[in-house]
Amino acid sequence: MPSYKLNNVCPSQVDFAIKDNLLQEVVFHGGCPGNLRAIAVLVEGLPVADVIAKLEGIRCGAKNTSCADQLAKALKTELKK
Repeated sequence: MPSYKLNNVCPSQVDFAIKDNLLQEVVFHGGCPGNLRAIAVLVEGLPVADVIAKLEGIRCGAKNTSCADQLAKALKTELKK
């Protein structure tokens, strides 16, 4: 299962699995458990490209990124492998 260190957000990392181009088993480590579990539930089972399109570029307050955006970046990195 891929594991990615996150930058400039509360959780330290995210783990996930991709099977048949569908996102599965999303787990954030640290951060706000309610919101991050909600993100995971909403994106699990969706095509990876759709998740990236929906989450990429979302910002958290004055930050230039967010937990959702960091997940999208991790997914893009994984797809390049």
